[in-house]
Amino acid sequence: MKFTDGQEHLRAGVKRSHAVDVQVVRILPETSTVCLTVASKLVKHRGDTLGGPLLDVTLSVPTEGVIGVKIEHRIEIDDRGPTTELFPDGPVTKYVANIAQTAGEVTIDAGSITAKVSTDQESYGIRFVTTSTGALLTASGNKSQAVVDAPYKWTVNSAANTSCVTTDPIGNPNPSAPPPFVKYVVNELQLTAGERIYGLGEHFGPMVKNGQVIAMWNQDGGTSSQQAYKCIPFYMSSRGYGIFVDERGEVEFEVGAERASRVSFSVPGASLQYYIIHGPTPLAILEKYTLMTGRPALPPTWTFGLWLSTSFTTNYDEETVRGFLEGMRKRDCDVRVFHFDPYWMKKWEWCSFAFDSDVFPNPSAYFASIKKEYGIKICLWINPYISSYSPIYTEGVKGGFFIKRASGKPWQWDTWQPGMSIVDFTNPEACAWYASKLEALLDLGVDTFKTDFGERIPHLDIAYHDGSNPAKMHNAYAFVYNKLVFGVLEKRFGKHEATVFARSAAAGGQRFPVHWGGDCESTFEAMAETLRGGLSLTASGFGFSSHDIGGFEGLPPAHIYMRWVAYGLFSSHSRLHGSSSYRVPWNYGEDASRVLAKFLDAKHRLMPYLYGEAIKAHTLGHPIQRAMFIDFPEDRNTAYLDRQFMFGSSLLVAPVFALDTEETEFYIPSGTWTSFWDPKDVICGPLWVRRKVTYDDLPVFVKEDSILPLGKAGMGRPDYDYTDGIDVRVYGLEKEASSATIKIPLGAGIKQAATLEATNKEGKVELVVSDGSLHGKWTLTVIQAGKTVRSIDCEGNKCVL
Repeated sequence: MKFTDGQEHLRAGVKRSHAVDVQVVRILPETSTVCLTVASKLVKHRGDTLGGPLLDVTLSVPTEGVIGVKIEHRIEIDDRGPTTELFPDGPVTKYVANIAQTAGEVTIDAGSITAKVSTDQESYGIRFVTTSTGALLTASGNKSQAVVDAPYKWTVNSAANTSCVTTDPIGNPNPSAPPPFVKYVVNELQLTAGERIYGLGEHFGPMVKNGQVIAMWNQDGGTSSQQAYKCIPFYMSSRGYGIFVDERGEVEFEVGAERASRVSFSVPGASLQYYIIHGPTPLAILEKYTLMTGRPALPPTWTFGLWLSTSFTTNYDEETVRGFLEGMRKRDCDVRVFHFDPYWMKKWEWCSFAFDSDVFPNPSAYFASIKKEYGIKICLWINPYISSYSPIYTEGVKGGFFIKRASGKPWQWDTWQPGMSIVDFTNPEACAWYASKLEALLDLGVDTFKTDFGERIPHLDIAYHDGSNPAKMHNAYAFVYNKLVFGVLEKRFGKHEATVFARSAAAGGQRFPVHWGGDCESTFEAMAETLRGGLSLTASGFGFSSHDIGGFEGLPPAHIYMRWVAYGLFSSHSRLHGSSSYRVPWNYGEDASRVLAKFLDAKHRLMPYLYGEAIKAHTLGHPIQRAMFIDFPEDRNTAYLDRQFMFGSSLLVAPVFALDTEETEFYIPSGTWTSFWDPKDVICGPLWVRRKVTYDDLPVFVKEDSILPLGKAGMGRPDYDYTDGIDVRVYGLEKEASSATIKIPLGAGIKQAATLEATNKEGKVELVVSDGSLHGKWTLTVIQAGKTVRSIDCEGNKCVL
């Protein structure tokens, strides 16, 4: 929120009371906490204590390398939830901070990061520095914390106030008179020259957020607008720290926008809580952030295969689906998950959770048949909205299961479904009711759900069952919705066997994967938007990401379809899905079918590597698909790269956004990189590369000193024995005593089947298998200096080349 009119003036009518003079310091060493009472004016005599806000500023240390800052104004504090579930994976060892007070300063040593609080009159501020060197990370300087009373007219353009749910006369028929002023708490942090900001959820604009104004308010706006389905109030800085604003409601970030040298974040209300997280590397920041808000669950291996859908508004029936599956099999494009979009239910009735009997007269028998014949899993589209024409609507009204207006009547509107209401997941009985509908579908043979929507949640004139703050529930709704559905699946299938395909999310939503990027057009521009959104999302703590291959809206030309297929199969999860047109490859020519078959087989073969990276996402919070700056933060060339990414720790992928007659450009970091497809294609970085790329190709390069285990060709599925007959490729290791290690997953949860370690010993590469074994004959291939040294069949736990 902008409160200023340029550098020197406030907007008309704005009253901004800054924290300027520390009056009280209380140190609580047993809880690693420092409590400050800070006046909003200089207190030079008793008379200065009369009038004017006081701000309570509390610094805490929830875990090593993290410092919390809470700013409160003791007027109109609304303690209603929901709140973020911190450390949901279990308690962590409490870090005991070293707190010291000297004349004019309090220091809080939180391990790798230290907060230095200036308590001298006229110089109050907080500097965050590295403990080891004292290097400045960022600072909340003098007059950088404030409580603000803003005239309502300056807030009318906020995301919350301009959303269609707010402005729609049916959704909000009797708007209350606005207040004359709206209270905010604001904090500014220094933005150093050259510093770059990343993250803040799945936003589709520039990956580097500097200069942008970004509102944390989930909206259903597609991929080509400033709106976002997944607003996450967490960002990473190129200076080695992250900031998590622990606020469920609307947070407005001015990233070098209101003031070019500041990142400002403000929340309506009387309190603001944020945490600064020291890395120093991006991966270390993500480890600590996901420790606080929850690590991604581990999806089962089958989810990494190809998902095919009916598309949205297309006509389909049982034979249509069977024809798709048969056509895909004949073209070596085996489907692992088949998804049914909304029209598995009767029109006007979404959600009824009942199959349209005219199209699917016996869904249980039908599912059993196609699952047996094609080896697929079944996914169904759902959302948390219940049409007034749904046969279960009356149940929901009588049970009190819907979000209510303040009058006590269910909230309704006509957008999406006629007279629809929204399930109130703060009501335990509503949760049980909704879960029972899902469980009945699981009984029919359904394996997973696409949890669509959850963004357009009203917040005005609303009452929740548990009394939650409606403004905070707006974003949090996506979290509780997906948590419930994920929990139903996990209860049925077990730990590491559940997955959803979700569109909306809030902080902590990474715990319930997988998430896809929403509604995109069928253009190269939209493909690039989708990639930017995915990279921003995974820079915000999400371990897995997906998108609609070929684009959702429109009919993609064959060249765009094939380019998107290549990119889509080198994403953690891969789904063919459209709106009014099918995405089966033969609709785009048989060349498209061959392209899909090639890249799908490559992904299947990569599963011993890829699932190992998925385990890292689950145990460490390292995303599979991630921006180049995350792995190469010291390489300035990676700072703005948003059209290529690392696919795990060893593979570089550069999607192509051009015709095969045009050149594409990508960047290779320092070191020797070898093409995944052709060992003779070697690039020594750092180097920018320009080349033409055929439609059946994709720039994929393997980092030197890597081990890449590959399954057999032609497996036709992602879930198989990752130790049976694999090809162990060793790249590099040209220096004496150089080595590389990789763990081979068992494919069932986080269990490991074996550890492979390759070492250069006197010019030969020795590979040792420990902590398990490989089954049958396996192959060792050593690739150095662009040549296949040689490839031999091996047995047992040791092989030398």
